[in-house]
Amino acid sequence: MSTTWGKRPYSPAHHFPKGKSDPGFRTKLRIAAELARTARTAGVTFRAVAADCAYGDQDGFRRDLAEAGLPFVVALKPSHGAWAYGKDAYTPVDAARALTWTDAEDPGDWTPVERTFRDGHTETWWAAEATLGWWGPDGNVRLVVATTDPATLPAQSTWYLATDLPRPGSPREADSPEPAAGLAEVVRIYGIRHWIEQSYKQVKDELGWADFQVRSDTAIRRHQTLVTCAFSFCWDTWFAGPLQESGAEDPEDPPAATSAEPAERGPAQTPSAPTVQLAQGDPRRPGLARPLDQPPTLLASLDQRAPATRTPGPDQPRRRRPRA
Repeated sequence: MSTTWGKRPYSPAHHFPKGKSDPGFRTKLRIAAELARTARTAGVTFRAVAADCAYGDQDGFRRDLAEAGLPFVVALKPSHGAWAYGKDAYTPVDAARALTWTDAEDPGDWTPVERTFRDGHTETWWAAEATLGWWGPDGNVRLVVATTDPATLPAQSTWYLATDLPRPGSPREADSPEPAAGLAEVVRIYGIRHWIEQSYKQVKDELGWADFQVRSDTAIRRHQTLVTCAFSFCWDTWFAGPLQESGAEDPEDPPAATSAEPAERGPAQTPSAPTVQLAQGDPRRPGLARPLDQPPTLLASLDQRAPATRTPGPDQPRRRRPRA
């Protein structure tokens, strides 16, 4: 777990003297709730806490958020069980199948929701209020189902969401400290969570968040800090865009003459060496370096600084070559 104002990675119980009973031990659920509470205290404003089913299925996590006055939109597993009478729905899937649906012209209980994705394309999903146990449209917790196909409820594109945000026009709206949220708003809030998950997946898989060979709690935290810094540098470079290299051709200059015939093996794939040079000497005070702009130049400068290999003199003992 990390935020712009702080971070608190999870430490397994074996790192604490008394294990899970140690006062300093925190579960991932408790850390998440405490970070959300700290954010609100620090003045950070947000519409609702969004989390996947690993958190949403936990009654204690939702209770901690509610006690802290933090609204939530969390996912549930399709098989999340709830006590029910007789043949009443006892899982989110049962509740969704109880809703009426004929087709797009006669949607019954379902409402079309237009989703806009990051690349600009849009998709039409369908959302509906469902009833599961004591969860319902006007209850303290609502069950919202969102899917691409209400007839089949495909597993890969169906969400079962629990939220304590009141429904527009419900009896809870007047007394709720949070603005009411319609079906489109609930779907939008949970959809944002996938952007966060994608960034976390890049940190974990591409930059090596989970690839470490250290054992101590302090070493693990240091490793996570380095990976987070690397991710920040990557983002900084991405948003900065390409830099104009020194010695580049003026766009007003005529293009250089090129051969009319293509090369035998096609165009060259190796980029030209960068011409940007690093600053001469070390900086006098700490500052932010941008090593990702020209990594070949950086590596070349390090190679030039490497000490030359010297042949030991007659008075100097020769080092024995390590055995293979």
